[in-house]
Amino acid sequence: MTASTNPDGTFNMWFGYMNRNHKEELDLPVGPENNFSPGPADRGQPTHFVPRRNKDIFKVVVPKDFQGALTWTLVSHGKTLSVPGTLNQVFMIDRKYTTRGGNDTQISSNRPPEVSVTPRETTVTVGTPLMISLTATDDGLPVKRGRYSISGGDPVGLTLEWTKFRGPGMVTFAPGEDIQGRSTLKLQEKTTQTRVTFSEPGEYVSQAVVDDGSRGNYSYHCCWTNADVKVTVKGAASSTAQR
Repeated sequence: MTASTNPDGTFNMWFGYMNRNHKEELDLPVGPENNFSPGPADRGQPTHFVPRRNKDIFKVVVPKDFQGALTWTLVSHGKTLSVPGTLNQVFMIDRKYTTRGGNDTQISSNRPPEVSVTPRETTVTVGTPLMISLTATDDGLPVKRGRYSISGGDPVGLTLEWTKFRGPGMVTFAPGEDIQGRSTLKLQEKTTQTRVTFSEPGEYVSQAVVDDGSRGNYSYHCCWTNADVKVTVKGAASSTAQR
């Protein structure tokens, strides 16, 4: 857990998770096995967990006078894991900046990619592909040559990863399909389209993560950008004609 400050004085508590499996994906609906306390159990956390480490994938906004701890609890395979979120100074970060791609005199040289997706919220029917358009731009940092260089060398480049964040059924992403519920591809153009299909009705959230090469380093909390798409999936219309 990390925390950052908003212009209005409120705070963001950033949460992520580590699914120790290399292949198994878990579904833990909001409730006894996936909840926050105190306050509402649903704070926008994922209910679908893809393998390995996933940093800073969602935030919970708390008021400027927040005190104490906000605890996220998960129960899986009979084991209970909890992480308390606090505003202790040691957890405070600024996700707009990183030292990767900068140096002591130009520490803010690397910025997160700017990302927009269309649509952000929509309704489709089961089996009908949804085309999502994503546009991403970046400052070209960090570069491949010279870990702490601020100029010269080719950019590491942007990677786009789509994952199922919430939803009752299977979600398939194409192109770039990797494993169920997850899709990774190298962005060659500023704008790309992804075809998404859903296996059953329900409320879904798909999350795009655009990374400039910093996300894989566990010591950095910049520079990648998350974008969520909310989709209501309805059952397919009946093909039986009325007489």
